[in-house]
Amino acid sequence: MSPPDRAEEFVFLLARHERLLGAYVMTMVPHPQDADDILQEAKVVMWRNFAKFEPGTNFGAWARKVAFHQVLAYRKRKHRDRLDFSENFLRTVSDEVERSADRLEQRERVLHDCVAKLPPDHREALHLRYQEGLSLEEMAARLQRTVGALYRLLSRIRHVLHECVNKNLHQSENEPA
Repeated sequence: MSPPDRAEEFVFLLARHERLLGAYVMTMVPHPQDADDILQEAKVVMWRNFAKFEPGTNFGAWARKVAFHQVLAYRKRKHRDRLDFSENFLRTVSDEVERSADRLEQRERVLHDCVAKLPPDHREALHLRYQEGLSLEEMAARLQRTVGALYRLLSRIRHVLHECVNKNLHQSENEPA
């Protein structure tokens, strides 16, 4: 594979796993700014070492391992801080995340599929609220609806998505392998 193809593959895989990777780092670092810094360092390390990543293997697991080592390096740099998790604690958290990572990735895929099934106006409301981060008041002005109507709409959408995700996960658990 030529380097531009690998670069595109890296960007695609990182984008797919970035949110869960960020959450993973946040579980082990007490300060969000430090977690952001560690995540950025981990991304640089991943990029520099992407040639060693074997295509077709689990990118999420590989990325979490890189991030874990960046957390350990961070801890060595910050060992004077009062709140300092033990290495044993961090390994326990890391192991737990590894055990639940596949399940979380499956939930995310199912959620994505469920969102895709929503009517366009419902997807737009979700986009405005959760991707653009608009307040209900800002959404009401943009969509020409009342705040109360938007609150009820978002509540119904969340309920529909919750039901859809649970139904699809339950079905996939009961399918023969």
